[in-house]
Amino acid sequence: MDARDDIYEYSLDTHHSEEAGKKMRKKFMMVLALLSAVTIIEVGMGMIWSRDESMKDILKYTFIILTLVKAGYITMIFMHLGDEKKSFQWTVLAPYFVLIGYLIFICLVEATYAGGTRPGIENYFGF
Repeated sequence: MDARDDIYEYSLDTHHSEEAGKKMRKKFMMVLALLSAVTIIEVGMGMIWSRDESMKDILKYTFIILTLVKAGYITMIFMHLGDEKKSFQWTVLAPYFVLIGYLIFICLVEATYAGGTRPGIENYFGF
C-alpha cells in the first residue's frame, strides 16, 4: 500500500537544539513557579483572613484581581500573546479585562440584592 501524501505530520518539523529545549523547560518552570506562588498566596490569605468580617470585602476583591492577573499571564505565555506586538496585546486583553470586570461587577451587585423594589415573576404572569 502506498503512503498517503495528503497527510502532513507537523511534529516532524519541531527540530530544536538541546539549548533551546533547556530554555523552553526553564520558561515553563518559571511560569509554574509564579502561578503556584500566586495560588499559594491566595489560599493562605483565604485561610488566615476569611474569618475576619472586616477583611472579607478586601479579600474578595483581592481574589478577583489576582485571578485576572493569573488569567492574563496564562494568556500571554501559553497562548503566545506575549510574542506579539504591544498594540495587538492590548487589543486582545483590554476588552477581556473590561468585560470580565463588568461581569464581576454585575455579579457582586446582584448577589447583594435584598429584594423589595422588583416585582416577582408571579406579577408578570398573573399568578
